[in-house]
Amino acid sequence: MLEKIQKVLTIRSVTIREMLAEALGMYILMVFGLSSVAQVVLGRLNFGQHLNINLGFGIGVTLGIHAAGGISGAHLNAAITITHCILGNLPWIKLPAYLIGQFLGSFTAAATVFGIYYDALYDYCKGNFTVTGPTATASIFSTYPAPYMSLPGSFFTEFLATVMLLLGILIIHDEKNNRALRGTEALLTGILVVGIGIGMGMNTGYAINPSRDLPPRIFTAIAGWGTDVFTAGHHWWWIPIIAPTLGSLTGVFIHKIFIDFHNLPVTGCGNEKGQTAVEVS
Repeated sequence: MLEKIQKVLTIRSVTIREMLAEALGMYILMVFGLSSVAQVVLGRLNFGQHLNINLGFGIGVTLGIHAAGGISGAHLNAAITITHCILGNLPWIKLPAYLIGQFLGSFTAAATVFGIYYDALYDYCKGNFTVTGPTATASIFSTYPAPYMSLPGSFFTEFLATVMLLLGILIIHDEKNNRALRGTEALLTGILVVGIGIGMGMNTGYAINPSRDLPPRIFTAIAGWGTDVFTAGHHWWWIPIIAPTLGSLTGVFIHKIFIDFHNLPVTGCGNEKGQTAVEVS
């Protein structure tokens, strides 16, 4: 019986399977991340601090990569997917499937966290969902700049944070360099995201990912926060889309200029740096 069900439900299209993998990986990432924000905000700092949010997103990234990595490569980030397409690593025809999967996973994760914390939301703001003010709750789902931030400063923060994200990912996976031990890539990428949050999260909430920010923003616009989610922070909403995309491309360019173009692949039992090349099964 189980085999018959499996035959009926098995999807033959590789592209659809990749879309579903991106959706599940993104859902896992966002449920862990957004729920950690909700607990810190709605718990009025009695159930965690900023570090809890960093750890929540780091754990979500690690598990999301494990869920989708073997099928889609676990981009889990529209900026990374677009960069892969520009570099020729992913056919452009697959771009819509990857983006749809990421946006679907992120949107449903926002709806899930909204459902989990619905009663707490009402208790916190008495049913008045606002984007700014002392009981603002929109920031649980999407990022917003701190009140002191200018638009150029916000753009630069997101741009640089994404540059560091891509540099870290490329270093972790660099076959021609001192790459991470096989099997530890997902964990180290999660730690990388924690590090970005710890060091660059104060100004803008370190979106560093259009797929992390836009779908929950659309959800909040539908769920009761209204169009203020697009006008707050001097119409901030477009920066988490454009800045990470440009930052992703810049991060790849920097890695190639400083490391990749000049580095020969590791061969044999050693390399030119005098280090022993260890093969990990």
